[in-house]
Amino acid sequence: MKATLFPLAASVAFLAAPALADRPPTLEEREVIQSALIAEGFISWKEIEWDDDGYWEVDDALTAEGHEYDLKLDAEFQIIERERD
Repeated sequence: MKATLFPLAASVAFLAAPALADRPPTLEEREVIQSALIAEGFISWKEIEWDDDGYWEVDDALTAEGHEYDLKLDAEFQIIERERD
């Protein structure tokens, strides 16, 4: 019995792994995030993804002054952390 349960459990764990990965925003989420970034003075950015720890990550957000930041936004799309690159 144990011999058949282990492979089954391993298969289920393997199939569940992609669900734990970070994900890109939906079109609606992207629009809200972009509006929030523009309102905060950012003019461009690279990757946006939801982190499983409960926040949005925005890589290489650029200000009009030429400063670049990595950002974290909470679930309500408010910037909660700015780390200058």
